[in-house]
Amino acid sequence: MRSLGLDSRLATEIKQEDEGPHSSGLSEKQAFDLLVAHLVDNTADPSELPAVSMEGDWVGNSPRAGLGANNDSKQFLQLWKPIKTLWDSNPMREVWAKRAAVNVIDGHKEYLQDLPRIASRTFRPTQQDILLARVKTTQVVMEKYRIDGIEFEMYDVGGQRSERRKWIDCFDNVDAVIFVAALSEYDQTLAEAKRANRMVEALELFRSVCNNRAFSNTSIMLFLNKKDIFAEKILDSDIADQKPFADYAGPPRDFNSGVLYFIQKFKDCLLDDDFNDSFIHVTCATDTNNMEFVLDSTRTIIMTDNLRRSGFLGAG
Repeated sequence: MRSLGLDSRLATEIKQEDEGPHSSGLSEKQAFDLLVAHLVDNTADPSELPAVSMEGDWVGNSPRAGLGANNDSKQFLQLWKPIKTLWDSNPMREVWAKRAAVNVIDGHKEYLQDLPRIASRTFRPTQQDILLARVKTTQVVMEKYRIDGIEFEMYDVGGQRSERRKWIDCFDNVDAVIFVAALSEYDQTLAEAKRANRMVEALELFRSVCNNRAFSNTSIMLFLNKKDIFAEKILDSDIADQKPFADYAGPPRDFNSGVLYFIQKFKDCLLDDDFNDSFIHVTCATDTNNMEFVLDSTRTIIMTDNLRRSGFLGAG
């Protein structure tokens, strides 16, 4: 909010009266100043926060979480009501519509809309809570899966520029590459390079991966992820307003036109035309039903394509 210059708008908000157990009793401006002092500028004395009884509550007392996470949890329980006051304010709605300018993680919205549940003593993370949590990939992570009697090894590599030098060790004996790009990042910039558009970066990286000789005989699958966030974002952020995508000629706020436009952008990165549309999936990684279908289709395509490339199914 401060980065966007919208914090001054809070001064015009009317002070809220204490209404029920979820109210902080603060105005939006007071809540903002309190949160900035404790969480951003670190100028406030933590002892000034109201004491919170942690007896019988696993949050803040988990031996597996460690001291840092437990202390953060305790601080959240002290501050969640001011956070809710600020989140419910009109200026914050404007901040959220402009979140791409400051690279706010989209999944935060689901947590901020459900603060009373998360702060409750009975809180237990749901499957959706876990799926929405973001863990930054900072090294090559290998996971093994057994699906229908077939073993798969999947290597997750970090997409940040600083992580790409670690990929070289993963290039041998690869049966398939799953390239994941976020549809919703067409109007965002890289955290490590503020002038670089994230979608442009993804397109260039896709071009280098697809045209790498190490993958000349490897199936490459394209997952255009975060379709749900993309559908929401295009209502406020026009694709054509982004300088790299000024050639977008489709109707604004149109999901299908936008998706097809970016699919073609990725296809244009290929040096050859041997890229079947069945290798492209528009996904929502937090939708388990969608991902179950997509991954099952991917498994079939990988196995079939590998048999074809080995000559068992002919040239195809």
